[in-house]
Amino acid sequence: MPANSGKLQGVRETVTASMTPNGYQQITSLSSAVGLTDPATNGPSTIVSIQAETQNVRWRDDGTNPTASVGGILVANSVYEYTGDLSAIKFIEVTASAKLNVSYYI
Repeated sequence: MPANSGKLQGVRETVTASMTPNGYQQITSLSSAVGLTDPATNGPSTIVSIQAETQNVRWRDDGTNPTASVGGILVANSVYEYTGDLSAIKFIEVTASAKLNVSYYI
């Protein structure tokens, strides 16, 4: 992983007590690469909890858009935690009808 890349890891569906909720986003249009939109209700978010719903989703955070066959994979109905540059990570569906549920935290 490049030095400026963040971390993406599988997590349990719990929120650490030290994390303050900072907004929510559901992304339903993933047929082309799409980034996150930090709602920043209490300042810039530093961590996100991401759930790929219905279908698997691919991601990249190295400045290149993912494709349906290239990039890290988010397995459908699993929850992942990402820490890093939220403006750098992008997602795309592997199969039509994927959704992302994103909870933002500071």
